[in-house]
Amino acid sequence: MNKSIKILINYFLGPVLLVVLCFSLYRQLMQQTDLEQRWQQIKSSWLSWKFFAVIFLMFLNWGIEARKWQLLVRHVQQFSFIRALKSVLSGCSITMLTPNRIGEYGGRVLFLDEANRIKGISLTIVGSLSQLLVTMIMGCLGLFFLRFFSHTNSNALNVLPHFWGDVLIYFSVVCTLLLFLFYIRLGWLVRLMEKVAAFGKVVKHITVLDEFEGKQLVQLLLLSLLRYAVFVLQYVLLLQVMQVGIEVWLSFWLITVFYLVMAVAPTIGFLEMPIRAKASIELMQLYSTNIVGIQTAALGIWIINLVIPALIGSLLILGIKIVKEK
Repeated sequence: MNKSIKILINYFLGPVLLVVLCFSLYRQLMQQTDLEQRWQQIKSSWLSWKFFAVIFLMFLNWGIEARKWQLLVRHVQQFSFIRALKSVLSGCSITMLTPNRIGEYGGRVLFLDEANRIKGISLTIVGSLSQLLVTMIMGCLGLFFLRFFSHTNSNALNVLPHFWGDVLIYFSVVCTLLLFLFYIRLGWLVRLMEKVAAFGKVVKHITVLDEFEGKQLVQLLLLSLLRYAVFVLQYVLLLQVMQVGIEVWLSFWLITVFYLVMAVAPTIGFLEMPIRAKASIELMQLYSTNIVGIQTAALGIWIINLVIPALIGSLLILGIKIVKEK
């Protein structure tokens, strides 16, 4: 690569990313309806201990994800926890500008040695699979609950009509089982690709997937489950802060279905907010008339868990050299 191009990438890509991200987030916020009313509600909640708990849980959330990444990346090189955290936050910044968060892979591997970056992408996929698997399992449980065990509230039947409710449940369960089989047999992918000549150059970079033992995969799943519990708790607390008025147990199951929807819905990071708001309203308006509170909670979770880490990550990218200049 030409030296001038390397200098351009190292010293201009980061600032450009930061500017584009900030502009995109600004446009996204300005397009929100009732933004002033929502912002006033957020400001009025700052003195609540539950709001501070949500902020604290943000750090715990990304700390758990950093620990997961640290465990994953040790298959190619040693990483300190702080470096792993920086890597995760950098991934957040790029993922906000890409469809379905695929940019997270590229953002994280910037902190790896150049020789390990392609292998690092396959490792990020393992971490994402573990989180997706937990999301789908809990989402399926949430669907089962709303469909079969919440008939004491007649509104539950409106969320999941009989026919489409059954179709959605069965489809989700089948997809979850297939994903689980794929996750516990990652080596299948390597051996399958080894048989295809066209993938010859790629296989050497994904052989690291064959190194994962069952114990390690279970450990990743447990960390993913812990992280999932954290951001569900965040959402439950924020719904209470915004006085949405849905019982905790029902909020929990509604949120599991909400995150299942968000996991499979096609989105782009900085355009994700309208989909989040729409999905949360469709699920929760049958149990609460506080639509502004539901929208505000969705906005708050988006800002706390995605926007703030993305802005921090974009600043961290400014301090690294993406490619060697020599």
